[in-house]
Amino acid sequence: MQAPMLSTVAATIQTAIAPVFLLAGIAGILNVLVGRMARVVDRARKIEQLHPVSTGAEHERHVWELRLIDRRLSVINTAIWLCVASGIAICLVVALLFGAEIVHLDIGVVVAVAFIASMMLLTAGLVAFLFEVRLSLRAVHVREELLERDRSG
Repeated sequence: MQAPMLSTVAATIQTAIAPVFLLAGIAGILNVLVGRMARVVDRARKIEQLHPVSTGAEHERHVWELRLIDRRLSVINTAIWLCVASGIAICLVVALLFGAEIVHLDIGVVVAVAFIASMMLLTAGLVAFLFEVRLSLRAVHVREELLERDRSG
């Protein structure tokens, strides 16, 4: 096995730069998702403390919010899983680029499939994130009875 020339390694590094930048972007998205998850967990803990001492409509609202929080946590977990899988696929792309160059393999199709899989996983993760944001809006709308609007007009 012949070692690759320095110019070949440099060209492979240049080719791998775009996926590496994408990996940094995925890391930023994961940071946002984990932050959202932490806030949802904090809210769940607060509602769990209020739940046993609440009654009537307030108790029903706590149960409703806990169910919504449970759903949000599942969706955020899915989004995190998909984005992590996307990052792993990008790492695979970079490793395949270098591995193919070192052992002189023509695996362009495999690299392309891994990149496409990464993009599909990232897209699915972002869709899950969008869905979680939409779910969160249900909990933050101010209830109509608290707005004390004039009902005559």
